[in-house]
Amino acid sequence: MTLQRTETFDPALRKLSVVVALGAIMTVLDATIVNVAVHVLGRDLHATLSTIQWVITGYTLALSMTIPLTGWATQRFGGRTVWLTALMLFIGGSVLCGLAWSAVSLIAFRVVQGIGGGLLMPVGQTMLARAAGPNRLGRVMAVVSIPAMLAPALGPVLGGALLDQLSWRWMFYCNVPVCAIALILAIRLLPPDGERQADSRLDTLGLALLSPGLALFVYGLAQVGEHGRVDSAGAFAGLVGGAGLLVAFAVHALRRADRALVDLRLFADRGFTSAVLAIFCYSIGMFGMFILIPLYDQSIRHAGTLDAGLLVAPIGVGAILTMPLAGRLADKLGARVPGVAGLLVALAGMVLFTQVGRDPSRWWLAAAAFVIGLGHGLITPSIMAAAYKTLPRAAIPAATTGANIMVRVGSALGAAILAIVLQLRLDAAGAHPATAYAGSFWWAFGFAALALIPASRLAPATSRTG
Repeated sequence: MTLQRTETFDPALRKLSVVVALGAIMTVLDATIVNVAVHVLGRDLHATLSTIQWVITGYTLALSMTIPLTGWATQRFGGRTVWLTALMLFIGGSVLCGLAWSAVSLIAFRVVQGIGGGLLMPVGQTMLARAAGPNRLGRVMAVVSIPAMLAPALGPVLGGALLDQLSWRWMFYCNVPVCAIALILAIRLLPPDGERQADSRLDTLGLALLSPGLALFVYGLAQVGEHGRVDSAGAFAGLVGGAGLLVAFAVHALRRADRALVDLRLFADRGFTSAVLAIFCYSIGMFGMFILIPLYDQSIRHAGTLDAGLLVAPIGVGAILTMPLAGRLADKLGARVPGVAGLLVALAGMVLFTQVGRDPSRWWLAAAAFVIGLGHGLITPSIMAAAYKTLPRAAIPAATTGANIMVRVGSALGAAILAIVLQLRLDAAGAHPATAYAGSFWWAFGFAALALIPASRLAPATSRTG
């Protein structure tokens, strides 16, 4: 295997990376930061739990429905224009959420937030992938992966800390200064839109099938995760209706080919398909862990919300340590080496969680989470870089849309499956709760381990001369 030449990380690309990461971090954090505030919001807004859950669900569904638009919008209007518009929508939605006077108004404003948030991450990835080129993809994906890696670990911690010290409204107001800085920097530093297709027509039928189909399917999975079973009315209707619309979109997209909202022919590319399948399987297992770890700490160790959230924080710490290394290795050696190595390290940490007893040391749990984080930081940047490595520049917007959809579905699927597994094990006659959790951790391990199959098929580095 010959090492491929790495190109310098020039100042323009470095500035673009920082702006994209800074703008995206709060949007991703907002997907988890509100989770710890459900009871407080219900009390202060005089709403039932079933109503206030839509503060979370509305944001998630708006996020999911917007993602399919990103490829077309970037081609039609340009990445800079779409990114700035999305960031302003998110800032405006955050201010309105902080000013909300009722549960209904808060839910509506969360939808506005979700629309902006759903555009920011994939559009940012598209701009970075285009600017970086194949030889620097690993390093830029390491930067843009910071929000995605930190959000599940730090969201509950930040939410709990804000609730302990301030009003719930500050969970939304805290977005404003960070995103305002990102907006000012973006206006000054983002390059003008150079690649636009003014005659690009929106696939309206595809949008009518894919966006609601994705939203319904994610909603069904969320209902499964909430109730721990698939036979509830909401779960069944969401899963069946969403799956039907997604299948209909696939048939439509294959017929329409290059004019479809998402070009499914991208999956004929081995590198793209292997990377997307690897990150999909890994997302199922990893987001299952993000659900199980705090629940375990609260149920078995009787920890508070903030303490349970802090137990996940070492994952973020470990990821930050290895993430820069992942980008450099992916650019020099290809994605297979850091991707597979990261999976093996993360799986080792997951195995430690399968051995938890009835009263484990908190240091043991934190160490296990830290090991998972070390692997997590290697996996995401390298494998996401591999998804774009072999594709032409014109295909990057559609590829970003497809990859983000798979991550979104995989994350929701992991939460839903692990919730069912845990519930079944807890309901088993004579089963101790700690044993039920240990068995559920094995399921998360199994799904993450499946990612080794497509990850091992990622192409190694090849030499480049120019």
